[in-house]
Amino acid sequence: MAISRDDLDQHGLIIGVSPERFRAVAMPLLFDHLDAQCEGTIAVNRQARIVWINDKYAQKVGIADARTALGKEIEEVLPASRLREVVESGQPSMLDLMAFGDEHFVVTRIPLRDEDGTLVGALGFVLFDRARHLKPLMAKYNNLQSQLLATQHELAKARRARYTIAGFIGASSAASEVKRQARRAAQLDATVLLRGETGTGKELLAQGIHNLSPRANGPFVAVNVAAIPETLVEAELFGTAPGAFTGADRKARIGKFEVANGGTLFLDEIGDLPLPLQAKLLRVLQEQEVEPLGSNQVKPLNVRVIAATHIDLEAKVAAGQFRDDLYYRLNVLALRVPPLRERVGDIPALIEHLLDDLANRSGLAPMELSDDALALLCAQPWRGNVRELRNLLERAQLAIDGRLDAETLRSLLVDPVTPSEQAPVVPAAISTTQTLAEQLAQAERQALLAALAATDGNRQLAAERLGISRAGFYAKLAQHGLGRRG
Repeated sequence: MAISRDDLDQHGLIIGVSPERFRAVAMPLLFDHLDAQCEGTIAVNRQARIVWINDKYAQKVGIADARTALGKEIEEVLPASRLREVVESGQPSMLDLMAFGDEHFVVTRIPLRDEDGTLVGALGFVLFDRARHLKPLMAKYNNLQSQLLATQHELAKARRARYTIAGFIGASSAASEVKRQARRAAQLDATVLLRGETGTGKELLAQGIHNLSPRANGPFVAVNVAAIPETLVEAELFGTAPGAFTGADRKARIGKFEVANGGTLFLDEIGDLPLPLQAKLLRVLQEQEVEPLGSNQVKPLNVRVIAATHIDLEAKVAAGQFRDDLYYRLNVLALRVPPLRERVGDIPALIEHLLDDLANRSGLAPMELSDDALALLCAQPWRGNVRELRNLLERAQLAIDGRLDAETLRSLLVDPVTPSEQAPVVPAAISTTQTLAEQLAQAERQALLAALAATDGNRQLAAERLGISRAGFYAKLAQHGLGRRG
């Protein structure tokens, strides 16, 4: 802001005046000019309490008498003010946008010092009211703000768990037991280990546990450890400091643990985690803090981990490929997700659900199945479980128009198993002469026999295979008249 010659000449500052005298007279003039030309002026002391505010500024912020603001902390009057930061740092903020209600002010902030250089407060000026002189810039700023809010909203939606435990379709004893265990796990904040073959619905249960837990409003972040190149796993999980390695981003990168802070991190295929990183994961789980790659600072976390695997972790521990201490830390709450062949009574309900879902996604009418086609589907071993079943139904929907019969279905199957070949394990659910209760009871009995056969009569292993307690297994044997079998 320029000071006129008349101003200086009035005080004899043109010729023969010392610099000290010049400053003593010119500085008050400079302040008066700023105060007159700006849209508002305010000053705070070392405690960031208001010691002065001019009438123009007071009126802009809805204060009838400027004197009533004196002594108040700056945030009480201007919630978005950063004068406190200027007081604490001693550094000016020459140009900034400050929000007040629906408006934005263009402001500048400078520290105030006494003759000895001691910081005594800070001074703020509103250069432009409502930023009307920066209209093009404000339009871009508002547009960017809108895009940012929209992106954050979409990102938050993407990090919400979509499924509930009820989405695990099935009323068999095996399905009911795993859902019961999942509901119990949701009420606890301990680490959960989901074990089961590929395609059994481990991530669905993980999302269901999250949605039923106190962390339901937090993010749900899923990471497939096996899908990340080994060289990038550490950066992906724990983040990186700026320039942590050659080719790294100059900005810090947030890892998935930090992204999931306040919520749940689902680590799928945990058995594929490289051995050198297992110790770091163990520390994160124990200490609830993370140290990004290339950083020497730790960040506190509040994350629940749900891990999943389809491999034999005990065998990997015995082979020295998986740390035993990490195994014990993960295996706090273990849930075994049964394969589809152990809950064949659920296949008809699953098929109905999958066909409806495929129809909704494709916009086509739901495909119908003949009785012999349903029997053929129930007889398959389903090594890929529900995922394989869905894949087959999707291919069938594209291949036919209308009703799916056994002959057409057999051409889509790889090495199909006929119902007669699988007679001992064909579920009674396909019978049209039995009630639903009778069909379910028969399917449950067959599942018990199949589990005993697969474990050579070892009842403890058979109970674990079915995902129920040993006492529950004995009760089921007695219920079906199998108590005296081996």
